[in-house]
Amino acid sequence: MTNPGGRKAVVCVNGGTGSEVPGTWASSLEWLVRRLAPDFPALTFVEVRYRIKSWKKLTWCIDDCRSAITLAAGEGAEEIALLGFSMGGAVAIATADHPLVSTVIGLAPWIPDRIDVDTLEGRRVAIVHGALDRWLPGIPGVSPKSSLRGYERIRAAGVDATHTVISGGLHGLAIRSRRGGLVPLPRAAHWARLVAAELGRFESAAVGSGHGVDRARR
Repeated sequence: MTNPGGRKAVVCVNGGTGSEVPGTWASSLEWLVRRLAPDFPALTFVEVRYRIKSWKKLTWCIDDCRSAITLAAGEGAEEIALLGFSMGGAVAIATADHPLVSTVIGLAPWIPDRIDVDTLEGRRVAIVHGALDRWLPGIPGVSPKSSLRGYERIRAAGVDATHTVISGGLHGLAIRSRRGGLVPLPRAAHWARLVAAELGRFESAAVGSGHGVDRARR
């Protein structure tokens, strides 16, 4: 947890793999939080660390995200944004029906057709994707055309949503070097600026102005 004690929290939802392996902190989200948290001291950043980070255990990952939302609320958050990377996009959409969630930001999000987007009713959704992202043998990726299909389903449901493609962007923002350091990928700074704009929007809105929060207090 970074910047604890805020009235608003950003729950960061990691990606996953086909292999059933223990959860770790995603390099892209770790790099992004390190870069942005100092600029948003009033926002608490919470990491979702899955028990198993695999789309084969997607239900488990969703439950882990719900636990992180509960933790954030228990620490004082009155409104929550979900920041989901890759598979974390699907997890964030699935958990967006929590009454404190008002915003969902998807970074190269996986939005499979089986994921119900009705959970996003009344929320603000921003999708950002690298133009060069794609799945290759042995290299994880999500095609921007895939997230565009998800975006079109979300818009068809009447949700306030945007879909931005970053020219030259890859799958994510950073990788981890052999020594454990974080190495930003091309266009990482552009990703960060777009996310910062969404977080600024989330931070500046009055607490409780989001649809989900209003519904919880009725």
